[in-house]
Amino acid sequence: MSLTPEQRAEIDDLRSQEHTTLRATVAGMEAHLYKAHEVLDHGFIRVIDYMGDDAAICQAARVSYGKGTKSVQNDAGLIRYLMRHWHSTPFEMCEIKLHVKLPVFVARQWIRHRTANVNEYSARYSILDREFYIPAPEHINAQSVVNNQGRGGVLEGEEAARVLEILKADSNRCYDNYEQMISQDGQDGLARELARMNLPANVYTQWYWKVDLHNLFHFLRLRADAHAQYEIRVYADAICSVVADWVPAAYGAFEDYRLGGATLSGKALDCIKRMLKGEEVTQETSGMSVGEWREFEGVLDRS
Repeated sequence: MSLTPEQRAEIDDLRSQEHTTLRATVAGMEAHLYKAHEVLDHGFIRVIDYMGDDAAICQAARVSYGKGTKSVQNDAGLIRYLMRHWHSTPFEMCEIKLHVKLPVFVARQWIRHRTANVNEYSARYSILDREFYIPAPEHINAQSVVNNQGRGGVLEGEEAARVLEILKADSNRCYDNYEQMISQDGQDGLARELARMNLPANVYTQWYWKVDLHNLFHFLRLRADAHAQYEIRVYADAICSVVADWVPAAYGAFEDYRLGGATLSGKALDCIKRMLKGEEVTQETSGMSVGEWREFEGVLDRS
């Protein structure tokens, strides 16, 4: 993990300060504040600020439900009800702001979630560091023959070594040229906004990312999924660990209904009903395509 001396000093300074507040705080999140959690070879996430807690979700929901509901349904039960029935607005009452350091190609996947506020490090104004994501050997995979956007088996031996050497050599060669273009022996070099276009997609960038809990859960549902690309999934996993300490009841419901749950089509639900009655159902009699049937069997763990 690569924190600059200035960032380390800032973290130490911020964590040494104490503030008196009337707003709700969460002990688990206070422990996370400003600390950097290592991700990949040079990346990290750290919590800069947060607003709300499990109680804030329930408070917002009860505005809609009216008085007296708290005595009928406890907070954890209410949160599970909201999650189960896709009531999203109460979860929007909580927000989190993260400082994230990540490879550019991961950032381009991440930014597809257009429901957050983002401010990224400017390579027009500043010079990017010589830091590149180089996969560990166990994450050098061949192309999947089944999924065009997925990975196959791990490359080994000479082929893996060759790929790693190419990645390292190309990254450093591009950065050498980047440095040369922006500094021409004391003379004015190429504009930084132009020189940056020669850098590879595995160079690291940084941003501040602020999002409400509803949209964060949507991001995590997709990016913490086992089918997500490894390099973004590890960031999602790190965020999951933080969110579990921030809103434990909401995260527990999310883990149960979203991460651990499954959405079934009408045809899939009909097949389950037929199976429960003892009928032998096959792909040919299911009304599903081969792909749908394969995914259905995966949900039932019958593959």
